[in-house]
Amino acid sequence: MDSFRALSRRIGPSLRLAPLVALCALSLAAGHDASAQTARKPSPYEMRLEGPPIESGPDDPKAPAYLDRVGSREDFMRLARVYNPGTPLEMPHLIFVIDRRQANRIYYINTPRYVLHEQFARREGLAPKLDKATLISQYKDPKRRFLFGTLSWQRDLPGYTYEFWEGDRLTPELLKQTDDVVRASFYEAPRFKANSTLHEQTAERAGLAFVTQEALLREQPFLPLNTGRSQGRLRIIKSVEQTGDLSPQDILVLDEVPVWLPPVAGLVTQRPSTLLSHVNLLAKGWGIPNAYVRDAQAALRQYDGQWVELDVSAQDYRVQPVARPDIIPHVTPPKQAARKLPKPDLLVTALKPLSALKARDSRYCGVKAANLGALKSALPPAARVPDGFCVPFSQYEAFMRRLQVAQKIAALEQRHDFQTDANARREALAALRAEIAGAEPDAALAQSWLAQWNSQLKGQGVFVRSSSNSEDLPGFSGAGLYTTVPNVTQAEALARAVQTVWASVYNFEAYEARRAAGLGQDAVAMAVLVQLAAPSDSSGVMITRDPFDAGRRHVTYISAKRGLGIKVVEGKRQAEQVMYSSWSKAVQVLSRSAEDTQLVPDAAGGVREVPLQGSRQVLTDALIARLATVGRQVKQALGGADQDIEWAVVGDELIILQSRPYVDGSARK
Repeated sequence: MDSFRALSRRIGPSLRLAPLVALCALSLAAGHDASAQTARKPSPYEMRLEGPPIESGPDDPKAPAYLDRVGSREDFMRLARVYNPGTPLEMPHLIFVIDRRQANRIYYINTPRYVLHEQFARREGLAPKLDKATLISQYKDPKRRFLFGTLSWQRDLPGYTYEFWEGDRLTPELLKQTDDVVRASFYEAPRFKANSTLHEQTAERAGLAFVTQEALLREQPFLPLNTGRSQGRLRIIKSVEQTGDLSPQDILVLDEVPVWLPPVAGLVTQRPSTLLSHVNLLAKGWGIPNAYVRDAQAALRQYDGQWVELDVSAQDYRVQPVARPDIIPHVTPPKQAARKLPKPDLLVTALKPLSALKARDSRYCGVKAANLGALKSALPPAARVPDGFCVPFSQYEAFMRRLQVAQKIAALEQRHDFQTDANARREALAALRAEIAGAEPDAALAQSWLAQWNSQLKGQGVFVRSSSNSEDLPGFSGAGLYTTVPNVTQAEALARAVQTVWASVYNFEAYEARRAAGLGQDAVAMAVLVQLAAPSDSSGVMITRDPFDAGRRHVTYISAKRGLGIKVVEGKRQAEQVMYSSWSKAVQVLSRSAEDTQLVPDAAGGVREVPLQGSRQVLTDALIARLATVGRQVKQALGGADQDIEWAVVGDELIILQSRPYVDGSARK
């Protein structure tokens, strides 16, 4: 995803638009904790299929098995089960059954006693011999006997909503029937909550107003982006870019998600961001607590400058003062490396077309290029990978030897100010990058790149991308650390673009991230992928499982915007975010895009911003289903591990631009 993430840094502040108003996400254990973050009542049916048996929870033996009418809040709470009690994500709810054969009689069910609708129907004698086929028909058949629903208190509306499982094939007639029965038997008129695009369309056809998951998520005062616990100095700052003395001991409180971030101990923002912004992925990789908290700067002002412990759980967050350490290092010493970086094969010196690469060829072209080579043959006709070629590690190593970069880095690391002062490191690394990018190209190499571009790619516009041995790795994604040069169209710009990517090994944030991860700076090697530009109508990223709930592996999460995908991972405005279930075939909309502009390739090179035309809806249900299918193919082709995939759509064609292992760094330490 560096073609998206690194570009957000290169195109500069002019494209960093107004702050987003978005939902966000987290990665955590399977169960009801995750569902609360998506304003979605957990499905006991899914939990039963994919996890341990569901326990009913505390049950008051004096409470009735059901009520025909709920006349008060007290009645509701006697029957309700409460998820995440006492937290900002508290969700009291009860399930109900409407029996259409009994003149639409409604049963408000004691939910701690009967977790599943089917349990109630069997044990209370409504359908004592309910079999699997008949049960499934209660969600699919327009002439079904039963309507199975849930009624919840939504504290952030505030108000009650009723809903159905997102895979329920509701008709307008069934929905209108439910609305009439519930409103006649519940003490306060509830609103219908649409759990899928089908439900939204059904409500519109029935003429009913409805509440969406997107609307509920906007009202939540807290959303965990990465669970965890850490200690450090809490600092309320205006921006990362304007604060030169950040350290790995800082817990930052910001107005909005930054475009980039050096290693820190924790992060709190008061404007939520998209799950796949590269800063949120870096936080996952570092395993640090990360959360959206409404009005965080006001709420945490009393702790500004103090040493605290930040604890972010699935349900809540907590900040409490702790003793200041006696000794505070100016810089965190490098970790003992848990593993070494993959050793580059420097014997391969020739340029390699993508079509010639397999996954094993990462040893000389990096994981990004090698994965794309493997997918280039595996995905058609469902999707394609744009053609391109790899400049191998050996050419990078030779160029760096010529400039004596290893010796210069060794000398810098002996300087006291470089070791102790972030600003000194930033300035020294910037000077080194400028020297690398501006050095006289090797004439023979530059000519070979140009010849390959003209012969293989016909001189068309290309993105010049990183493919190092320190990205796309299990446990270290390297998201957004290295630079992509977009839409190179001029012959004289190609060599400079390759050297710019080489120089990005010494981007400040890349250097700091490797140091924090214990990755040796002298072991980094950079291959370069020169790849045809895709003039995307829409683009984004997807994860081949539900990132909110690790147990729901039949779900694909997709984030999308119009045009080039740079803005998706910049995180400054919300993306369209949806989830697709291969089990229910339902599309759940978590947010629609808030963008009013899009990025497109410029004929003269680079990218430009243009006004957005037409609807803000980016993806159709049919396109979402196609993307999910391709995501499963990518996952299978790359060994079965869940993937974080960069994609684009050009016309009716699906394009895959990158795939890396999905890193879930959530932890409670």
